[in-house]
Amino acid sequence: MLDSDGISLTGHLAVPNRVRASGTAGLVLCHGFPSGSSQGIDDDRSYYDFADLVAKALGWVVLAFTYRGCGGSEGEFSLNGWLDDTICAATELTDNPQVNSVWLAGFGTGGALAISAASLCDEVSGVASISAPSDFHDWAQDPDRLLQYSRTVGAITDPEFPQDKKSWAEEIDLIRPLEAAEKMSGKPLLVVHGASDQVVPSFDARVIADAHGNADLRIIEGGTHRLRFDPRASAIIIGWLDRTQRLATREMTSDQYSVPEGEQ
Repeated sequence: MLDSDGISLTGHLAVPNRVRASGTAGLVLCHGFPSGSSQGIDDDRSYYDFADLVAKALGWVVLAFTYRGCGGSEGEFSLNGWLDDTICAATELTDNPQVNSVWLAGFGTGGALAISAASLCDEVSGVASISAPSDFHDWAQDPDRLLQYSRTVGAITDPEFPQDKKSWAEEIDLIRPLEAAEKMSGKPLLVVHGASDQVVPSFDARVIADAHGNADLRIIEGGTHRLRFDPRASAIIIGWLDRTQRLATREMTSDQYSVPEGEQ
């Protein structure tokens, strides 16, 4: 269980068999907005299975959690609430004594929020964003439709929520992945998208990568929106995390042992 602003979130922590005394990297997996009953997110073990795969392949500690309003987690959906959940999960791994760096990997809405969280949190080292939208303008322009859909899929079950509908709607437009990608330009970013994504066009991936300025952009031919089921995407994500984290570690070690000018 994970506590986010007093809301209990369900999750799965995958831990490798062995962790070095110096610790290992940590990864937070952020799922997307439900397309069916949100109660199925906990039953769909794809994120938990992917967490186990990364922990085994890389020796990382991996946290796959369920956002508020979904699966067995408490609370009701709000976009800012989900951003808070993302930051809370990153903080949870930061506080883990076995973890020496924290990375985020998000799918769909979770990918956009992972970028947003990385722009706000110094503790986040880098992000892998998969099938993420470049903005939430469609939701912001028709919040009534989003509210109704959220009720339909079970992400909002309290008939009295939100008590302040105007504020609930206004916060949607305040989360801007493109601006966040630009602000996190000093941190590595992987952007993965399916060329045949019918939910979020691959153009969104290109503009996110452009906003960052130095992102690793991968467009998967024939890939759909549900890339977490595509083994090509899994291989890209795991390979990028491994290479990028190793490079970051080498650079940090090099900086620690560099000789200041004038002291040769």
